[in-house]
Amino acid sequence: MLKTILTVLSLLAAICTATAQGIAPGESQRRAIERRAVEAVIWGMPAVNYDLMLQEMLSKTAGKVNQVTYWSRPVNWHNQTLTPNPDAIYFMVFFDTKEAGPIVINVPPAEGGSFAANIDTVWQMPLEDAGPYGADKGAGGKYLILPPGYQGEAPDGYIAVQSETFGGYALLRSNLASHRDADIEKAVAYGKRLKVYPLSQEASPPETIYTDANNVLYDSTIAYDVRFFESLDRIVQSEPWLTRDKAMIDQLKSLGIEKGKPFAPDAETTAVLNNAATEARAFLDHMYEVGYPPFFPTAHWAVPAFPDLVKAGSSGYAEPDIYPVDYRALTYSMGYIGIKRLGTAQTYLIANKDRDGEAFAGSRSYRLHVPANVPVELYWSVTVYDRQTHALVKNTDRASRASNAAEVQMNPDGSTDIFFGPKPPEGKEFELGAHRPAARL
Repeated sequence: MLKTILTVLSLLAAICTATAQGIAPGESQRRAIERRAVEAVIWGMPAVNYDLMLQEMLSKTAGKVNQVTYWSRPVNWHNQTLTPNPDAIYFMVFFDTKEAGPIVINVPPAEGGSFAANIDTVWQMPLEDAGPYGADKGAGGKYLILPPGYQGEAPDGYIAVQSETFGGYALLRSNLASHRDADIEKAVAYGKRLKVYPLSQEASPPETIYTDANNVLYDSTIAYDVRFFESLDRIVQSEPWLTRDKAMIDQLKSLGIEKGKPFAPDAETTAVLNNAATEARAFLDHMYEVGYPPFFPTAHWAVPAFPDLVKAGSSGYAEPDIYPVDYRALTYSMGYIGIKRLGTAQTYLIANKDRDGEAFAGSRSYRLHVPANVPVELYWSVTVYDRQTHALVKNTDRASRASNAAEVQMNPDGSTDIFFGPKPPEGKEFELGAHRPAARL
């Protein structure tokens, strides 16, 4: 028996040796780079997602870090961020503490308006939520972003949060009472009470600068080619290595991404990186098609965040036995912003198939029945996104309907029917176009 086992093991070893000898050294290196590049895309997704939004702000608008970029109208298809909500007014703060030191984000009290707001690191790890369902509980507050390695004591009177990255951002949704012009102007005016400045200037804070990005083609959809690695290189160059990620140092070095050195792949490496990004996208697409855990056992809707990711993110990745990079990549390939208290200020549900399990298609018509007395304090909304980009469908006049929109009609029993399709039913106005959509409620 022992002789038989040894013979089988010898045969397997011989086969493996022969196979290894059949791979040319250059081919082995190419395969290794491609494998590592696929994993780099999956691992680096949330940081690249952040960088793409930052670069659009810097290149397409007059906005700078430690200022406020906002949309003065509910966002339309020109806002090509991932799965935005067109039924709120968006304010964004990209902060950088490397040169300026601790940064203050002064959130106004919820009087005459309110925010559903979240503050994240570069890795989209939630630092804190703000607004009525955040740390200030609607009273307003000075959120103090402390840089990595900060040694001093945070002054009294601040909501101090320790960031593991120099950069990061805050997304603040100014809630709309309706889509009427007066209510939009009111939500914008409330948002402009937001202040951002370095702690070092607390004695005499400078005026906060606001930049309107309305109708700017703001495209931060994920680029599945060498541009992904260019973004990843910017993160490596500008941010400290986190202990939990140090295993990626040599992995990225083999791709040409190394702290303190330029990223300049040759034509052959660029082709490998392009292929790897395509393969990573296919992997994430498969995860997306398999779907998230259903909201309840028979539901066709799901919360677009796996429980392990929620658990890990809300604890600052302190859980010792989980690091859900696959789930994290899926979530940030189709959306952005980490939420510390998911299910409080906002709850999201997603569907990409109809009740028969068939994928949504832009060439078909659908009806969504929203029951009466939806348990929300402010409003519910439903938005359709392009399946390929996870952004708003281009050239669509309106990609959402919400209970805070005057044109939404209720049925006699208080329920609402929302229609989607290439041609609206008679008397309805919602045109999707020939795109395969996904819906989020």
